[in-house]
Amino acid sequence: MDVTPSAAAPVVRLIEEFHKLPGVGPKSAQRLTYYLLRAPQDEAKALAQAILEVKEKITFCSICQNVTDRDPCLICANEERDAALVCVVEEPLDILALERTGSYNGLYHVLHGVISPMDGVGPEHLKVEELLARLKDGSVQEVILATNPNLEGEATAMYLGRLLRPLGVRVTRLARGLPSGADLEYADDLTLTRALEGRQEMG
Repeated sequence: MDVTPSAAAPVVRLIEEFHKLPGVGPKSAQRLTYYLLRAPQDEAKALAQAILEVKEKITFCSICQNVTDRDPCLICANEERDAALVCVVEEPLDILALERTGSYNGLYHVLHGVISPMDGVGPEHLKVEELLARLKDGSVQEVILATNPNLEGEATAMYLGRLLRPLGVRVTRLARGLPSGADLEYADDLTLTRALEGRQEMG
């Protein structure tokens, strides 16, 4: 990454740290760094404190594996939600997208990734065992597989479908309202709502 040789060491370090973030290229990393240099000290301190608090106070919900600052999380602790329905997603951001629609009132389960042999990620690296443990008492009647409609997402859904069907639970997949290769977190509310409503039994 090109950094001006004359830049002070702390500036160079901050640019390099920003550049490690997903979606932040070298130019963006430099812009963020120089923005913080010009920002009031209170603003820079607030950002640093927010980052530290996320690392210190955020954990995984022991039930759904979503990120939370309390256990169980607010969704799992909400008795008005339908506990017989569990929607399986890849990442916590997918829950935010589905919640935004207001059309789903069940619970969630976060896998924290997808099966991807190319990246060395197998089922054992995902929160699959935790999902199976939730189904043991028979209270869950339907599992909606809401992985992304790309190669890895489809492979993960197929694997989970084969794993879950013998347990006697209904296994469904989001309808094809989602464009192939799209990520749930970027889908609009109407598309997600239709995908939920039109979900189909996995054969």
